Amino acid sequence: MLSSLLPAALCRLPRNRMTLAGLLLVGLMCLLALLAPLLPGDPGAVDIGRQLLPPGPDAWLGTDDLGRDVLTRIAYGARISLLVGLVAVGIATLIGILLGALAGYYGGWVDILIMRFVDIMLCFPSFFLILAVIAFLEPSIWNIMAIIGLTGWMGVARLVRAEFLSLRQRDFVLAVRSLGASDSRIIFRHILPNALSPVLVSATLGVAGAILTESSLSFLGIGVQPPTPSWGNMLITGKQTLGTAWWLSLFPGLAILLTVLGYNLLGEGLRDLFDPRSGDA
Repeated sequence: MLSSLLPAALCRLPRNRMTLAGLLLVGLMCLLALLAPLLPGDPGAVDIGRQLLPPGPDAWLGTDDLGRDVLTRIAYGARISLLVGLVAVGIATLIGILLGALAGYYGGWVDILIMRFVDIMLCFPSFFLILAVIAFLEPSIWNIMAIIGLTGWMGVARLVRAEFLSLRQRDFVLAVRSLGASDSRIIFRHILPNALSPVLVSATLGVAGAILTESSLSFLGIGVQPPTPSWGNMLITGKQTLGTAWWLSLFPGLAILLTVLGYNLLGEGLRDLFDPRSGDA
């Protein structure tokens, strides 16, 4: 059970440099997002007199072609990226847990039906599936979060199904079933808590993928729309002025890199922490 693994995981945490590095990077990005209102300048305010200022005392990370402060826009963009990542992965995780639990617990035709649907969904590259769906919808933050979540649950479903298949015949499950517990109680009260540690790892890694997907969609012009700041649509401006204003591409790109790296390190570190076979993870 996840709660039984936590004490051992917390004891190994100070020795797990990968997890600590991931926590540091993710924490810094979350802190930047929280401090966004305290930074100087309005992320959407145009100031022609401050166009394309290089990084310096007046603008730490420079300004863009409309005179907007790059640091302020990156901070507000962090809010968008983190929100999209967490909500999209939350949607995908809930769907994956529900379908994976049903497939793994009941087996038979329920398992066949759900897993064949998973196989069909996996036949389509997820990014192109997202492009196909979003072409018919208005490109808004909420639509992007929903689409990424609704097209990213298959891996979680497979993972939960495998955990349920290995747990449903354990002695504690058979004992509870013999006492007359309902299927829903067995699934959600007794089996699911024992299957959550790999799901937590998968969800953490999934946040990085969702942030990359949102940034890619925004860069292509079908994600978060200007003037709302997003790391992806900031890169569009940077691409247009790459030769004269390098900072417009460098700093949003670094924000994406550090955030994705942080979540990947955190996910891999959690995998080691929750593995009882790992000694000094």
